[in-house]
Amino acid sequence: MKTKLTIALMSIFMMLSTFAFASFPVERQVQTQVVTLEDGTNVEESTATLTSPAAVAWSEDQTIALLLWFFLGGFAAHRWFLKSPWYWNVLFILTFGFFFVGYIIDGIEIITGSYPGL
Repeated sequence: MKTKLTIALMSIFMMLSTFAFASFPVERQVQTQVVTLEDGTNVEESTATLTSPAAVAWSEDQTIALLLWFFLGGFAAHRWFLKSPWYWNVLFILTFGFFFVGYIIDGIEIITGSYPGL
């Protein structure tokens, strides 16, 4: 009975997952050029490029902050680097990264680029 239920749920999940779309923004940029042919007619030629602003926005400070968060996060090294207030940094160290929850939240904010100071 459990096997049938598992297979049924997996098949429903697989059917529903085909309707999922990307959840990140993509911008389309179109460049148009007018080309003149030998017989004097003008032809419009266009090229389209797709870019993701989220992928382009990564900076060197974000990379350094992420490495500091991963290796020295318990000492609030990423917070010192990103110029957070010193009293919050000391509290972060004394409470073991706000009881580890703040450590995870800092990592997510650094990866997404929403951490203050980036």
